[in-house]
Amino acid sequence: MPETTYKAATIQFEPTMFRKEENIARLCDMCEEAAKEGARLIVTPEMGTTGYCWYDRNEVEPQVEPIPGTTTDRFTAIAARYDCYIVIGMPEVDAVTNLYYNTAVLIGPDGVIGKHRKSHPYISEPKWAASGDIAHDVFDTPIGRIAMVVCMDLHFFETVRLPAVKGVDIVCHISNWLQERTPAPYWITRAFENGCYVIESNRWGLERTVQFSGGSCIINPDGSVAAARDSGDGIAYGPIDLTWAKKRTVLDEPVFENRRTNLYTQLMTNSFTWNPLDFFRLYGYQPLPPGKLSRAAVAQFEPGNTPEENLTRIATLVKEATATEKPDLLVFPELSLTGLDKPTERAEALDGPTVSAFVRLAMRERLYLVAGLAEVDKDHHYNTAVLAGPEGLVGWYRKTHLSAGDRAWASPGDAWKVFDLPIGRLGLAIGHDALYPEAIRALSLSGCDIVACPSAIAGVFTGAHKGTTIPHNYPIPRGADPYHWHAFRVRGGENNLYLAFANVLAPERDMRGMSAVFGPDSFAFPRQESAILDTEGLASATVDTSNLDSVYPTNVVRRKDLIVMRLPHHYQPLLAMGNHV
Repeated sequence: MPETTYKAATIQFEPTMFRKEENIARLCDMCEEAAKEGARLIVTPEMGTTGYCWYDRNEVEPQVEPIPGTTTDRFTAIAARYDCYIVIGMPEVDAVTNLYYNTAVLIGPDGVIGKHRKSHPYISEPKWAASGDIAHDVFDTPIGRIAMVVCMDLHFFETVRLPAVKGVDIVCHISNWLQERTPAPYWITRAFENGCYVIESNRWGLERTVQFSGGSCIINPDGSVAAARDSGDGIAYGPIDLTWAKKRTVLDEPVFENRRTNLYTQLMTNSFTWNPLDFFRLYGYQPLPPGKLSRAAVAQFEPGNTPEENLTRIATLVKEATATEKPDLLVFPELSLTGLDKPTERAEALDGPTVSAFVRLAMRERLYLVAGLAEVDKDHHYNTAVLAGPEGLVGWYRKTHLSAGDRAWASPGDAWKVFDLPIGRLGLAIGHDALYPEAIRALSLSGCDIVACPSAIAGVFTGAHKGTTIPHNYPIPRGADPYHWHAFRVRGGENNLYLAFANVLAPERDMRGMSAVFGPDSFAFPRQESAILDTEGLASATVDTSNLDSVYPTNVVRRKDLIVMRLPHHYQPLLAMGNHV
């Protein structure tokens, strides 16, 4: 049986290029220090033995080693002496192919347990390293089920979801992360959305003009940061409790029991390998709309007990929005038409009086509106979002990933819904759908520019940052930020789309609002977003789905740079493990 509680350590270190022996000696000293402090799992940075910014294969050639090899032997000796487990990052040479890899190695008292070759390269790896072919495994150890990912890998939710569906307890992420405050929102989101620990070891310092971000940390399964080091060489310690990780819940929801793998087949494709302006108009079928410069807005409030009360509140917010924000699209919360309580008693058909009044409002005000309701259709009830516009009822979507509360009354929907509008291609999701990264990814791969997400999500999905001493250049923020991490900001950025997240604000239900329109690039500063946070009201942001006069997309929301870099041949296990109902 694995130990259930123990101390872990993450080492933050600035290696020096061309001084491999000094780097290894320093890392060995720091690992031994952590082991003497009782750490059972010790994680060190990406390429910590050599430094990172190599020009080409010729320059890095003196640094590469096979695994196992002389460097791993030195860390094995420490692991054996203190009965601990160590993750190191190093450049590897394959003895058969002579290919080089950026590799993470898990070492235990008996030697090398396993390795992960960086599968999703950053811009620098192709100068010298091949994309990894040994990746995304989970290793059983006496201290839990451990997986590794390397830096850029973690930008792609699939790289952590793969070990998560295999029951990982701890993901060791080694990196040379840059260009933002750390602990980075992506790191936190990967722990949060998978209900597992993420131990992050990042380097700091300046190397060949590149400023690295530090912020090495231990992140709990709920996304809270247990321990972190902002800058400088050093060690951060934190507790690991495997019983927490083995709950495998997100906001108390058993997400791995409720995955809808029958809806994820699109994840095995990559719509954006070809020019998307050509791909989506192939055979004249469903070309992307031309797009334009427009505005999207979200409204945040607590729905009342009757449809009449809610329609009055919605009409007031529409009037306020058209007078001030002038949006083309306005999104209201989940169940905002019929109310949060007694959904089966208040459920209506899509041709009922509430939806009809909502549609008339959209037609009268000449804008697109999205809102949620409890729908009844024959013998079934659904948690549904409706889209209305100047032309009438445009369509609807039935929530596919039901919460525990939904399951008491609603049947799940069975399809994604995508609509082409003057502002761009719009997808619909509802609340807990967005807790499943597969859901928004499927909509992105369908070409969505915008996802409207009416929500009624309770619990904590944001986190603060106290500021950093890392000397980032403007406009990268360095100061304190109470909303540094927002789980649904990452959903927009990782899919290169705008996410209009309209959440209920009802503190007595632990629904904290935090509604926002998030932009398509998480690394664009100042952030391309507008948020309401913890008050009732409206927020709006510019949405740009336009294109310059070019046959190729010139806008990130149409290029989808991160989507292009996906490597779906790794992802097939995501379909084999999960719920099909």
